[in-house]
Amino acid sequence: MPLNVAQKLIDSHLESGEMTPGEEIAIHIDQTLTQDATGTLVMQELEALGLDRARTEVSVQYVDHNLLQTDEKNAEDHEYLRTAAQRFGLWFSKPGNGVSHPTHMQRFGIPGKTMVGSDSHTPAAGSLGMLAIGVGGLEVALAITGRPLHIRMPEVWGIRLEGELPEWCSAKDVILEMLRRHDVKGAVNRIIEYYGPGLASLTAMDRHVIANMGAELGATTTVFPSDEAVRDFLRAEDREDAWVELVADDGAGYDVEDSIDLSKIEPLIAKPSSPGNVVPVREVAGEEIAQAVIGSSANPGLRDFAIAAAMVAGRQTSPQVSFDINPTSREILTDLTKMGATTQLVIGGARIHQAGCMGCIGMGQAPAVGRNSLRTMPRNFPGRSGTKEDSVWLCSPETAAASALTGVITDPRDWARDVQMDYPKLELPEKSSVNTAMLVPPLEAEEAQQVEPVKGPNVSELPELSPLPDEIEVPVLLKVGDNISTDEISPAGARALPFRSNIPKLAMFSFTQIDESYPERAQEAGEAGHIIVGGDNYGQGSSREHAAIAPRYLGLRVVIAKSFARIHWQNLANFGVLALEFDNADDYDAIDQDDTLRIAELRDTLADKDTLQIENVSKKKHFTVRHRLSPRQVKDVLAGGLIPRLAEDDQ
Repeated sequence: MPLNVAQKLIDSHLESGEMTPGEEIAIHIDQTLTQDATGTLVMQELEALGLDRARTEVSVQYVDHNLLQTDEKNAEDHEYLRTAAQRFGLWFSKPGNGVSHPTHMQRFGIPGKTMVGSDSHTPAAGSLGMLAIGVGGLEVALAITGRPLHIRMPEVWGIRLEGELPEWCSAKDVILEMLRRHDVKGAVNRIIEYYGPGLASLTAMDRHVIANMGAELGATTTVFPSDEAVRDFLRAEDREDAWVELVADDGAGYDVEDSIDLSKIEPLIAKPSSPGNVVPVREVAGEEIAQAVIGSSANPGLRDFAIAAAMVAGRQTSPQVSFDINPTSREILTDLTKMGATTQLVIGGARIHQAGCMGCIGMGQAPAVGRNSLRTMPRNFPGRSGTKEDSVWLCSPETAAASALTGVITDPRDWARDVQMDYPKLELPEKSSVNTAMLVPPLEAEEAQQVEPVKGPNVSELPELSPLPDEIEVPVLLKVGDNISTDEISPAGARALPFRSNIPKLAMFSFTQIDESYPERAQEAGEAGHIIVGGDNYGQGSSREHAAIAPRYLGLRVVIAKSFARIHWQNLANFGVLALEFDNADDYDAIDQDDTLRIAELRDTLADKDTLQIENVSKKKHFTVRHRLSPRQVKDVLAGGLIPRLAEDDQ
């Protein structure tokens, strides 16, 4: 049977199961990616799992998220990550070397390989013809130990691209068009695969932009073929020998199909506060802005910065606008500087920041309350910027630069007409400024065994998690609406993120974006625990498993929602939290915060059935819920989590 690219990648790595949508499969993993906001937990998990040495082909620990060292906590965590990488045989990318996704693409990505990463934007590597999936840190830890990834086989959604992008539009507008059409749940349980004649006009880094933000559609991952564009990219990185062709077979089909005529794309922008809230830029033109930020893993390419530099060359950005440039790797910053583009940006009013995620995760660059911030970043969930009452818009580098110059949201086509500027013809270098000095290779095995990871006072142990009781009768401590993100469950930003390796401390920030009283009320509820009720797409966004383990530390035992985002649903099971879905969505409306719910005979029911009866003790009513856990996951939840279950298996 002819196979598409996604099917080829899975078939060549399939350890168990069948490629039937909805069936659980196990996939062999070649590479892993961890970053500092999630990696500290992964290293603690590797210790708990008793790993001697990484058993993957390549595993890399990046430090790219939490770079601000406003006190000792981040520096201590960086040292823990460095020494843990030495101990377990991982590569270590030093702080300031670059954002994990483009840096991994430049230095380690190989067509035809599989990768998991403890970052939801790991699918960016699909731009090279890889099967790259964002998961929770515990699943990355298991992959590092040589265990396969278990997922439910997704549908493969083929998107045929035709035509070429018009001037003043770029790859960001393509993925925003996908979000305009399908919103943040449109690709749940799907792999997006792009194909067709329109691919010829998209570079590998253009494809990175599109693959990266497939996560905002809820996709399991995004894949592109490995073709001449990928070969050109790897040649520029002095890694042409890593290239292999990987394209769909003639006659290959897709479970779902769609198409985009690139020639009809126009500049688009996502309004606050969802990546799916997309409209044409001209529809909101004239809105005053106070900030424009270019960078992040969603627009990491050299051309993304170079186009902005060409637009501001000989001009000055608006005096009311903070024009921020976040280089995505030292290599790209070097090339920008060689081109003279860094000078153009600085003279034009730009603030040049470290090579890292920075404002994308709320680490610096927080906007003022009530002032619009335009960003080329992937997400604009409420409060993610570091400002609780923020107003963040997502757009292309062209739109961000034009708006920075005018001080208001501006369609770059209209700006170009007004200043009589042709679309810049960029002369990008054929060879990249490859620099591996800040990539620390793994130690030899014998030397690695002698390393003891350095733990500062802020690095805690993983909390012990108790098994799920057979019966619970506990309060609904919090009821939330649709599309609650992991940023709202466990916020990042400069206040909370330094405690990412200290669960007792981090837990006290849980849900504070929504209800500041939640941590205290959870502690008052005590060991008996509590329940949270949610709407559709509960837990969208970041893969951070802190959003599961921190509330679990505070006593969360069950989440009942209309539906769950994939990664968070898996993270809940990994840490012994039972994820249940309403059998009838109307039952959501019949539950109030502080109602007491009772679930009996949990252990036997979970083992035998996929539906449960819940009694609302406060209202003297019953309703039905279901779970989608596999038998393997049921064992994890009953044991109190994946690590306790593995410990049981070893006994």
